[in-house]
Amino acid sequence: MTRILSLLVLSLTLLLSACDDSKNRLSVLSGPTMGTTWSVKFTGTPDESVEALKADIEASLEQVNAEMSTYRPDSILSQFNQAPAGTLVELPEDALTVIKAAFRISEMTDGAYDVTVGPLVNLWGFGPEPDRFEAPLALDIDAARSRVGWQALLLSDQQLLQPGEVYVDLSSIAKGFAVDKVAGLMDKHGLSSWLVEVGGELRARGTKPYGKPWRIAVERPIPGVREVEQVVALKDMAVATSGDYRNFFEVDGKLFSHTIDPRTGYPVDHALASVSVLHKSAMMADGLATAMSVLGPKEGMDFAKAHELAVFFIVRTDEGVKEISTPAFDAILQEK
Repeated sequence: MTRILSLLVLSLTLLLSACDDSKNRLSVLSGPTMGTTWSVKFTGTPDESVEALKADIEASLEQVNAEMSTYRPDSILSQFNQAPAGTLVELPEDALTVIKAAFRISEMTDGAYDVTVGPLVNLWGFGPEPDRFEAPLALDIDAARSRVGWQALLLSDQQLLQPGEVYVDLSSIAKGFAVDKVAGLMDKHGLSSWLVEVGGELRARGTKPYGKPWRIAVERPIPGVREVEQVVALKDMAVATSGDYRNFFEVDGKLFSHTIDPRTGYPVDHALASVSVLHKSAMMADGLATAMSVLGPKEGMDFAKAHELAVFFIVRTDEGVKEISTPAFDAILQEK
């Protein structure tokens, strides 16, 4: 009897150890999407299976791409961009969510962020059209600017009106939405500690194994170099970074950033090298990071403080780069 009881105790101990190990085992899934990559890291075990979780993630990301990609001629967004004036395009629920968020940021920033900036992005060679290695003519820039202005879009229920030659580009916010979408799937599959990343935009919940925080590195904004400028511990939070040091072209020593100011028609030309935004929503963090990349260090900081946003700026100076952050960002950084 004693031997049987000992075996039962041993079996129970091994079972509990296995359960503890699963809670502290880090699992990783990844794959390609949206011309970039996605990855999820999590502890614990999905309610169904890891295979089912991955299948759901891939299906969800494919849906976002099929609705919002400007690189796919058959996407719902491309159909809208190609539609003749007066066409009403029915938007699925996800695309509607992203469009409404983009409208909100456009209004908040008085057009420094504008989802109709697509003609200018394409003209400068940063869209689905071939790259260019020289600045376009001022005449062409003016022509493209005449097609930019989010106020021309009319949303009625779930239908978006194409007023004529308006080109919507959601690349500045769709990846963030995709992160939020995958985050919802992690919760749906019964996981409470995870880190989701799509194309560099991230959102975390819970902790890493053994209670350690998810620590995210903000890169130093130096072209061709991968160095850490700041480390942020993410807890129930998303982070998105926008900068001019990865995607640009150079002509006669002058750099032209992929971030286009829709108010001028030209790439931004200020001292802000990168901006990182912490927010509960990766979608909002993504869009707001782009907005402040356009606004620049002075306007961007004023905007961030006015809206009590958690933002970290890296600004170029004659002495090197300088870090500037909002009180909301500092408060999060100091949390244990």
